Amino acid sequence: MEHYDITLGLFGLVILLTAWIPMAFRRLPLSLPIFCIAIGALAGHSILRPIVDLASFDSRLVIEHMTEFTVIVALMGAGLKIDRPIGLRNWALTWRLLGIAMPLGIAVMAAGASLILGLGAASAILLAACLAPTDPVLASDVQVGPPETGTEDEVRFALTSEAGLNDGLSFPFVYLAIAIALASDEPDWFAGWLLLDVLWRLFAGVVMGWIVGKVLGFATFRLPKGAALVRTGDGFVALGITCLAYSLTELVHGYGFVAVFVAALSFRTVERHHDFHKELHDFSEQIERLLMMVLLVCFGAAVSLGQFIADLDWRVLAFALFVLAIARPATGWVSLPSTLPKGERAAIAVFGIRGLGSIYYLAFATGVARFEEVGVMWSAVALIVLISIVTHGLTVTPAMHRLDRRRKSIVRADEALRAKS
Repeated sequence: MEHYDITLGLFGLVILLTAWIPMAFRRLPLSLPIFCIAIGALAGHSILRPIVDLASFDSRLVIEHMTEFTVIVALMGAGLKIDRPIGLRNWALTWRLLGIAMPLGIAVMAAGASLILGLGAASAILLAACLAPTDPVLASDVQVGPPETGTEDEVRFALTSEAGLNDGLSFPFVYLAIAIALASDEPDWFAGWLLLDVLWRLFAGVVMGWIVGKVLGFATFRLPKGAALVRTGDGFVALGITCLAYSLTELVHGYGFVAVFVAALSFRTVERHHDFHKELHDFSEQIERLLMMVLLVCFGAAVSLGQFIADLDWRVLAFALFVLAIARPATGWVSLPSTLPKGERAAIAVFGIRGLGSIYYLAFATGVARFEEVGVMWSAVALIVLISIVTHGLTVTPAMHRLDRRRKSIVRADEALRAKS
C-alpha cells in the first residue's frame, strides 16, 4: 500500500513539474521531453527506485499498448491543428518527404544496419522501418500551432503533416520485415504482403478514416442544434473520434494510424473554421502531454537502469550517429526541391525527431515474429530516441526562431520595395 501511495505522490509531482517547467525555463533551449527523461533517470537512481521498478517497461505488451495509445492521440491532435486543405500542390513538400525521403531513408538505414550492426535482412529492414517515422508526440516545437492561429509556415507544416502520415506509412515496411522473418512458413509471402499489407491496409486506413471523420463531423456540426455534439463544448469528443476511427479501421484490417490522422483532416473539412476545433485540439494536446510525460519518465528510468541498452556497444553508437547525422538529413535534403530556401530545406531535413512510434513498432513486430539480435535492435532504437530527443530538443527552438526572424525580415523587405514602387 505504501508503494501505491508513494507512486501516486510521485505521479502528481511529475505532473506539476511538467506543467511548471516549460513556463519557468521558456527562455532556455530545453524541451519538456528532456526534463521528463531527466526526472526518470534521477528517480531510477534514488530511493524511489522500487517505485520506478513497478512502473518500468518490463513487458513487451505493455510497451506496445502504451506507446500505441499515445501515438494515436498525438495523431489526432496533429490532424486537427492543420488548417491547410489537402491537395497535390498544397501538400507538395509532404508528398516528397513521404514518397522519396521515407522509402529512400529506409533503404539507407537498412543497409547501414546490415553493414554496421551485422543484421540479417529481416532484422535490418525492421530496424530501418521502426526508425523511419518522425514523431508527432515529441515534435511540438516544430509543428504548426493550434487551429486558426496562422502559424503554418512551410517548415512547420511539412514536419507536422509528415509526422502525421509517416507513422502509418511505415507499417508496410514493418510487415515486410515480418513477412521475410516468416517466409519459411509462408512460401507465397510476397503476394500476400503486397495485396494485404500494402494495398488493402493502406486503402482501408484512408477510406475508413475519411468516412469516420465525415460522419462524426456531420454529427458534430450539421445535426439540428439540440443534437449536435458541438453543443456539448466537451473537448473529450476528440478522444472519442480517435478511438472510434482507430478501432473500426483495425477491425477491417486497415492501418489505424493512417485512419486517425485522416479522420482528423476529414473532420476539419466539414466545418473548417469553427472555434470547437480549438477545444478539441487543446484537449488532445493535454492528454498527449500527460501520456508522453509518463512514458518518457519511465523511458528515462529504464534507460538509466540499463533495461533498454543491455547490448549497447560501439557498433550501436556508430549506427545511431549514422541514422541521425547522415541518413535522415541526406535523404530529406535530396527529396526537397532546390527552390526551397536553404535554411528551410535544412530544417525540414534535420528535424525529423525519432520517438515513441519507433518503440511501438519494435514492440509490435517482435511480438508477431522472431527476429535475430532483438537486444541489439532495442539498444539501437533506445539510443537513437534518446539522442534525438536531447539534440533536437536543444537545437530546435533557436533554429526555428532564427528562421522566423529571417522570414519576417524578408517580408518586411518585400513590403518596403512595394511601397517604394
